Amino acid sequence: MERKQLLLRMAALVLVLAAVLLAYGGVLYDLQIVKGEDYAQQSVRRITDTEAVAASRGSILDSYGRVLVSNRTTYQVELDTAQMGDARNDILLRLLEVCREEDVAWNDGLADILTVKSPAAYLTADPFRDGEGELTWLGEVAKEHGWLEEDGSAPAAGVLLDRMRETYELDGDLTDREARELAGVLYALDLRKQELTWSAYVFAQDVDIDFITKVKERGLTGVDIEATSVREYNTPYAAHLLGRVGPIYAEEWEDYRTLDLNGDGQPDYQMDDTVGKDGAEQAFERYLRGSDGVRIIEKNTSGKTVNESWRTQPVPGGNVALTIDIDLQAQVEQILADGVASLDSEEVEGAAAVMIGVDDGAVLAMASYPTFDLASYGTSYNDYVADPLKPLFNRALQGQYAPGSTFKMVTAVAGLEEGIIEPDTRILDTGVYTYYGANGPRCWIYNQGRGTHGLQTVSQAIQNSCNVFFYDVGRQVGIRGLQRYAAAFGLGEPTGIELFERTGIMAGPEYTESMGSTWYDGSTLSVAIGQESSQFTPVQLANYIATLANGGTRYQVHLLQSVKSYDFSQVLYEHEPVVLETIDIAPENLEAVKEGMLAVTTQGSAARYFADLDFQVGAKTGSAQLTSANTNSSNAVFVCFAPYDDPEVALALVVEKGGSGALLGSMAADILDYYFSAADTQGAVSAEGTLIR
Repeated sequence: MERKQLLLRMAALVLVLAAVLLAYGGVLYDLQIVKGEDYAQQSVRRITDTEAVAASRGSILDSYGRVLVSNRTTYQVELDTAQMGDARNDILLRLLEVCREEDVAWNDGLADILTVKSPAAYLTADPFRDGEGELTWLGEVAKEHGWLEEDGSAPAAGVLLDRMRETYELDGDLTDREARELAGVLYALDLRKQELTWSAYVFAQDVDIDFITKVKERGLTGVDIEATSVREYNTPYAAHLLGRVGPIYAEEWEDYRTLDLNGDGQPDYQMDDTVGKDGAEQAFERYLRGSDGVRIIEKNTSGKTVNESWRTQPVPGGNVALTIDIDLQAQVEQILADGVASLDSEEVEGAAAVMIGVDDGAVLAMASYPTFDLASYGTSYNDYVADPLKPLFNRALQGQYAPGSTFKMVTAVAGLEEGIIEPDTRILDTGVYTYYGANGPRCWIYNQGRGTHGLQTVSQAIQNSCNVFFYDVGRQVGIRGLQRYAAAFGLGEPTGIELFERTGIMAGPEYTESMGSTWYDGSTLSVAIGQESSQFTPVQLANYIATLANGGTRYQVHLLQSVKSYDFSQVLYEHEPVVLETIDIAPENLEAVKEGMLAVTTQGSAARYFADLDFQVGAKTGSAQLTSANTNSSNAVFVCFAPYDDPEVALALVVEKGGSGALLGSMAADILDYYFSAADTQGAVSAEGTLIR
């Protein structure tokens, strides 16, 4: 009996064990077979993350392959507060301590708002509202957290800090300075959390190995040291042309969010991307920007990275070669600066010089004075903005100036081509142009000593800059004719250059009346000699002279020469000259105008500057009066082309309040002398992977 009971118990136990094993087996089968794939995917999602990796930006080179802008590898500190948990404030305090020890600056969200030193004080009159009464970023955050007073007014600075202490749970034992510094970090993170600003928060940039070592030694969770690259400027010149990079601003996001430069159907930009802001960096963004990659990061439960792999690898941007020669650019900037300093006028405010190729519109050099240093742009920005001479203003492309007598070649070509005059037609300069009355406008030589130029052909009138000659021709051509020929030469028209430019103003009844003034028939006389309301940019003046020098073909002005892939293995773009306009100028008419320009440098007011050159130059001076009370209050203008027999380059110079245009002849001669001397001695760049013009 007992044996039978024992056997029954053993059988029952076996059945129970079997049932348990069967249940375990069923559970395991369900987990691994039935739902295994689903759980595996969930597991992967829990322990892996994807990270966008920005592609390196392409380099910018000059026409001979010299690197002007490249990238430099550096390290930056990024914060992941999600990993910090309740220890967030303690970790950040220890990080700030390392920063102070190593003298490393960090990005303080309250830097322009609240002083660090106690007692707390605001750095602006009202940091909560802008000039139009709208809430600033601080105002939005303050409204969200209840930092404002009950009536919506700004609290005292000390009260704001106390309320930040409470919101961000800052330890009451912290000094005011410690609390203020920590609050600056937490506020910056708060902005991103609420998406008031889309730029990524990078705690510190360009940190060195000593700082990195101390951070690693302290084992600060959520504090990541990431390798990144920043733009490296290899030249202090061409700042206005090269431009800079920066974050996408909120108002720009709508333009960037759907851009698909790669043609893969996916937007190329994220909110916190860095893009070109101006100059070549902006104009050639599509070439310089590469394709970002995606990295898969696997972490354990403590947040430590255990494995990394690529989903797609980043592809660096292309290498952009500009048309400029950086050595020539450096010389032009130096000559311009030295020349301005040597002028007698003490009222000079700025200057510009533009040299372009006659047969293709390529910008060989483009300088604006005063200039600035791209390498120190961030730290010196406030100084640049406060400078009354406006060094950030690109006068070569955006400055608009009356052309003065440099416009007279337009009037001459119009008169010749319309059959109003012939190359040998002579017009008597009587000193005063009396067509509209005895008190008509005067020739400059009459104003100086009651002299006249006598009988003048068109070539002589250009050489002597005879106003009366061009008054008469301009009157007969008429304002519509002058406007038509000016437009054909590109004056008051876009040049087509890839950078932002102003289009200038061509005088006429419409513009005068739009300004609330009255247009008179006699106003055409002033237009004919480059006065009245006409205003053009230096780059337009240079292209006008290039068009004249090559016989009437106006090319699109361009700064981009070519683009090659990041490894220089493929040509992605090669510029071909673009013709914008062709002016049919009879050879004899063209020669008459050019002979007058040659005489300016061989017999005229600028002859002394060009006597020692090995080649001849065609030129014209101009002086646009700004006030009648001070003879120095004139913009000085000088245009020229060279060599005379076989033109290669055209050059335009403008000096604000520089006085007589003839005084710029010395600068022009030095620039041309360097250009043609360097052309004879320029060594070929033989390094592999470089771009050769």
